[in-house]
Amino acid sequence: MKISSFSSIIKRFWLLIIVSLITAITVAACNPANYKSTAAQVPQLVTSILSDPKTFNYPLSSEFPNIFGLTYEGLITENYETGKVEPALAESWQISDDKLKIVFTLRENLKWSDGQPLTVDDVVFTYNDIYLNEAIPTDVRDVMRIGESKKLPTVKKVDNRRVEFTIPEPFAPFLRTTTGAPILPAHALRESVTTKDGDGKPNFLQKWGVDTPPDQLIVNGPYKLERYDTSQRIIFRRNPHFWRKDAQGNPQPYIERIIWQIVESTDTALLQFRSGGLDTVAVSPDYFSLLKVQEKQGGFKIYNGGPGSGTTFVFFNLNKGKRDGKPLVDPIKSRWFNTVEFRQAVAYAIDRKTMINNTFRGLGQPQNSPISVQSPYYLSAEEGLKVYEYNLEKARQLLIKAGFKYNQRNQLKDASGNQVRFTLLTNAGNKIREALGSQIKQDLSKIGIQVDFTPLAWNTYTDKLSNTLEWEAGLIGFTGGLEPNDGANLWSPEGGSHMFNQQPQAGQKPIQGREVAPWEAEIGKLYIQAARELDEAKRKAIYAKTQQITQENLPLIYLINPYSMSAVRDRFEGIKFSALGGAFWNLHEIKVTKD
Repeated sequence: MKISSFSSIIKRFWLLIIVSLITAITVAACNPANYKSTAAQVPQLVTSILSDPKTFNYPLSSEFPNIFGLTYEGLITENYETGKVEPALAESWQISDDKLKIVFTLRENLKWSDGQPLTVDDVVFTYNDIYLNEAIPTDVRDVMRIGESKKLPTVKKVDNRRVEFTIPEPFAPFLRTTTGAPILPAHALRESVTTKDGDGKPNFLQKWGVDTPPDQLIVNGPYKLERYDTSQRIIFRRNPHFWRKDAQGNPQPYIERIIWQIVESTDTALLQFRSGGLDTVAVSPDYFSLLKVQEKQGGFKIYNGGPGSGTTFVFFNLNKGKRDGKPLVDPIKSRWFNTVEFRQAVAYAIDRKTMINNTFRGLGQPQNSPISVQSPYYLSAEEGLKVYEYNLEKARQLLIKAGFKYNQRNQLKDASGNQVRFTLLTNAGNKIREALGSQIKQDLSKIGIQVDFTPLAWNTYTDKLSNTLEWEAGLIGFTGGLEPNDGANLWSPEGGSHMFNQQPQAGQKPIQGREVAPWEAEIGKLYIQAARELDEAKRKAIYAKTQQITQENLPLIYLINPYSMSAVRDRFEGIKFSALGGAFWNLHEIKVTKD
C-alpha cells in the first residue's frame, strides 16, 4: 500500500483532484468506446493487459501477456469446464497399446489465415524444425523431454491427414503436452529456419518481432492480428479461415473484433471498466466490495471461480555461480539465501492471515504447494503437506540455530557480523503484489531483517530474472493447471524457468560455479519418474513427495491463493467461468447480445 508523503489534508485533497482530472482525460482518450466512432459497428470484446507483448514469435515467448491464445491452435485443446482434452486441429487421435505412439488425424480442409492449406507437413515442420530443433531456444522443448535421457519424441508423416508421434518410453502427460504447442506455418517460416545470420544462428530468431506488420503474421487461431499501437492497444480481427463452425454451420467465433487496451496500472483498468471502456476486468479483492454494489446498476456480473489455479511466491536467488568472474549474488547474501533455516524462518515470519484479511479482503486462502488446488495431484495440509503458520518465535529460533544473532537494536546479523539486508523485487503497477511486498518488508522487520522493497517496470524485472541473473529476491506469480508436468520446466535444474537457480539460456554468457543442491536434483528426478508412471495412484504419490520436498526446502515460499474473479458485462452470452480458464476460455461460443 502506498502512503502519501503529503502531511497536509488540503494538499492531499488537491492532489486527488488533479490526479482524477488527469486520469479522466487519459481514460477518455484511450476509451475503446471512442474507437467505435471510426470503425464499423461489429460484435467486439474490449479488455486490458498490463504491458506490451515482447514478441509475436511463439516459440521464443516465455512471458505474459502474449497474443498466442487468440492467434494459434494446436492439435488438441483443453476444456476448462470438464478438465478433459478435446479435438482442435486434429479431429481424433489413437494411442498404441504400448503407449509409445500417438497418431493424430487432422481435420479436412484446414487453412492458414492467408488462405493457404494447413497440412500434416506443417505439423511435422513445427515439431521437427522448430520445437525439437536445438538451435532454437524454446521452453516447449523442455516440456517434451522424456526420462533421464531427456530424449525428445520423433514426428513423422503417415499420410496426407495423419501424423505419428513416437516417444522413447511411456510418458503419461504427453497427450496433454500437445495442447500447449501451436502448429506454425511452414510456408511462412521454413526459409528463416534454414538460413543463418552472421553468427551462424537461424534467422528465425529475428523473425516476427513486435515490429512486424500485422498482415505478415500467418496464424491458424480464431483471430489474427489487425493492428498494434505500442503502449496503447492491440486489435484482433476474426480469422475468416478458422475451422470452427457451430451446429448450424455458422462460423465461429461469433465475436468479430477483440481490443486489448495496454493499461499499465490495475487501478486505471478499473476506472476504464467502470466508465464503460472495458467489457471485462479481473476483480482483485480490493475491488470486490466496490464493484459488487454496482453490479445491477453497472450492467455486469462478478464471476467467482473459487481459489485460482496460479501461485504467488517469494523466492531467493540460490545461484552460487559467477559470470565474467563476478558473483551473480553477493557471496555473503548467497550464504544466507542458501541456508534452509533462513528460508524457513522467512516463511514462518510472513503473516498470511493478515495478507488474506487486509490485501485480499478475506477472498483467498493460504497457498502451500506448487501444484494447483484443482489438480488431482494436489497435496493438502490435511494429507501431510508441511505448512508454515505465522510464528515469529519459531523464525527467530531457526535463525539462531543457523548461526545468526541479534544486536541490542534487534537487528539480525550473520555469524560474521554482517547486517541481514536484501532487496526484494516485483513488478510495478500490480497493486496486489505491491501490497504483499510492503507487508513482507514489515513482517520481516519483526525478526530483524531489513528488506528494500523495489517494484520495477515489468520488462526490467523479467530481464533481471531471466537474463542478467543479478538479483537477490523476487515476488512473482505463475499460472497453473491440471497437469503437474507442465511445471517440469520450473523444477528441472536444466529447465528454462528454473528461476531460483537459473542456468544460462541459449545465447547468454556462460556461468562458472553454479551448483545444484541434492534436494533440487531429487525434485527433477521425481518429475521424470512421475511422467513415466501410468498408474494414477502411483503418480499421485510421486507428486506428493515432490510437494513435500519443496515445502521442506522452500526454493519458493508460497503466499496466498486468491479467488479467481472477473467482472463481465451482461451483454455477453455463453460465459462458462472457470478458475482454470477464466471468463473467455470458450471464446468461440460466446455471443454479444447487445451493443
